[in-house]
Amino acid sequence: MFDIDASTPIARLLLAHGAGADMHSDFMQQMASELAQRGISVRLFNFPYMVKREQDGKKRPPDRFPVLQDSFNQQIERCESDVPLFIGGKSMGGRVATTILQQADTVRACICLGYPFHPPGKPEKLRTEHLVEMAKPVLIVQGERDTFGNQQEIADYVLSETIKYAFCRDGDHSLKPRKSSGLSHDDNITFAADHIAQFVREQI
Repeated sequence: MFDIDASTPIARLLLAHGAGADMHSDFMQQMASELAQRGISVRLFNFPYMVKREQDGKKRPPDRFPVLQDSFNQQIERCESDVPLFIGGKSMGGRVATTILQQADTVRACICLGYPFHPPGKPEKLRTEHLVEMAKPVLIVQGERDTFGNQQEIADYVLSETIKYAFCRDGDHSLKPRKSSGLSHDDNITFAADHIAQFVREQI
């Protein structure tokens, strides 16, 4: 695991990586740094398949979902209780977090960065069944043109009222806008961090 601590933390976010890049990716490191500047300490960790990749350099597909869930729950148990705890992740990591949120008694809420509502090009294969009855607060930060679920598609979903959204302008699955938008990736990372910080303060 890897900690990026706020100088005076108001909360801790246990943040999981996506399917293809580990906790050391530029996206994860930049997001964690931005959140730490806003008073949120961030703990990053690798799922078991990424730990093995780090050891031998061989690419592997993600672990089975129960393994991912167990790994996340183990990380929750290791977190200190000095400040309120939040969980979340990028893409797959956020999806895993939402599936364990309800049963995680020590966790206040969940934050997803680019939730994979469906596989690209397959909008009929939704991954939202557990989000319909979600009782705990969830913030989903999504790129407006995310191929895993864009803003127009999400507007038609009937999900729990505890789920809030923040849409990054012209953002893709990693919140990155096109050059023609006049925005930069840093702009959208800042936008995401601001909304996450506001969401966290609302929960504590």
